[in-house]
Amino acid sequence: MSSVSILEQGRSLSLQLGGSTTRFHAVWLRDNAQDVDTRCPGNGQRLITLQDIPAYTRILAASIKGRVLSLMFAPEAKQVDYDIDWLLAHAYDRDHSRAPGWLGPELETWDSAMAGLVPSADFAGVAANPQALRVWLGQLARFGVARLEKGPVEDRSLFRVVDLFGYVRETNYGRHFEVRSEVNPTSLAYTSLGLQAHTDNPYRDPVPTLQVLYCLENSADGGDSLVVDGFRAALRLREESPEGFELLSRCCARFEYRGEDGVILRARRPMIELDPDGRLIAVRFNNRSAAAITDVPYDRMEAYYAAYRRLGEIVDDPAMAVSFRLEPGECFVVDNTRVMHARTAFSGAGLRRFQGCYADKDAMLSRLAALEEKLALEGAA
Repeated sequence: MSSVSILEQGRSLSLQLGGSTTRFHAVWLRDNAQDVDTRCPGNGQRLITLQDIPAYTRILAASIKGRVLSLMFAPEAKQVDYDIDWLLAHAYDRDHSRAPGWLGPELETWDSAMAGLVPSADFAGVAANPQALRVWLGQLARFGVARLEKGPVEDRSLFRVVDLFGYVRETNYGRHFEVRSEVNPTSLAYTSLGLQAHTDNPYRDPVPTLQVLYCLENSADGGDSLVVDGFRAALRLREESPEGFELLSRCCARFEYRGEDGVILRARRPMIELDPDGRLIAVRFNNRSAAAITDVPYDRMEAYYAAYRRLGEIVDDPAMAVSFRLEPGECFVVDNTRVMHARTAFSGAGLRRFQGCYADKDAMLSRLAALEEKLALEGAA
């Protein structure tokens, strides 16, 4: 059984469905009308501004037929039909209280127990099969890391990976960069040294949100890849030290890069970044690029450094890391706002050649959403 009741002299309504009740305000409903006078049928964008909706908008009449809610608004004398399932999917009459650092159900954190279970797919399979691509992108979005295997062993093959979901983000390093030992390197990544787990380019604002690392040669001893879920690390810090979590999420760190002539990149962001409503949205952790921290009050600086140290210890804990070795034609993609990557040191014997590039997560999520919608429609047909 379903019913609807007009409340507060038409300023809101109550929708009763199967024993549950959800309320909506008249102005919200009018703003979210899907009719052709309010939304462009082709792209869904609004054709009116909020100022075009009377401030004293009220609901004059309401009725339900099947899964459709029909409303009459005053003073426009405008009737609008709403899909009830759409309304329920966008309901806001719920408990909004959450602990700082909350994550949505679409994300899943992990630690070393995921060893051997890193999402992986065949390059040719995802390139040819939209369903396989949807699954692989869904795993990348959920876990923040995914591998591809059996790809071409050719220069700049990593661009073909990005072509699956988006566009290369060019930086001062170019459209891509070579990860191999150099004399007088502009970055420690271009040495045979081991690297602590880190996110890339924290000195940029905005930071590149996806990174691809593609193996073309790997005959050196060592040089294994490691990944650490920065969200799991941040939540572990919150469990151990709520004060430390609060300091690293409220006080900004500073990052800087000046490794080449004509380039000085600086950013000021917290190491643990939260939305205004407390959702955990990013981790920036890169000791090599950390600049002097000056945005923490004197009486909290020692506590800040203690939290910083503890976060580093958590990141370095072997129980947090998943390691694997990439062979030629294999690559991994990481959400650079979340997953830290590292490598073990490697010897001078043999060759280790990787290529890397950046892309943006919004394009990847767009491709995933479009695939999900298209495949759902095809399945329903």
